[in-house]
Amino acid sequence: MTATRWERVRGPVLVIGGLAAATLALHLRDPHQHGSWGLCPSAALGIYCPGCGGLRAVNDLTNGDLAGAASSNLLFVVLMPAIIALLVLWAADRWSGRSRHIDGRRARATLVGIGVVAVVFTVLRNLPMGAWLAP
Repeated sequence: MTATRWERVRGPVLVIGGLAAATLALHLRDPHQHGSWGLCPSAALGIYCPGCGGLRAVNDLTNGDLAGAASSNLLFVVLMPAIIALLVLWAADRWSGRSRHIDGRRARATLVGIGVVAVVFTVLRNLPMGAWLAP
């Protein structure tokens, strides 16, 4: 039995809808206000993880402040176009019923590369010479 279009697109619709709702919430409730979204455990310990500043970056982007977003979390801002492109491809493929073959070796190499970049970013933003990367 073949899946209906709704059954195929349900996942992308729910994920993209959830991200849109979270983005709207971040626009309406400013994460720049201390404690407005709770406290980050790693930042409370004085360590900026690769995600630190991500909520502020989303808020800045919804206000059209690309420089502010980059200042909050440069890695997130740089990865944002790829994240959006992957979501669009996923939704379009599910809509059309097309399936892509993902080369496991290539996917693994990409994920390892992103992981290495995230670790380097984390280390740099916690060192004095990379303080400009800290949120």
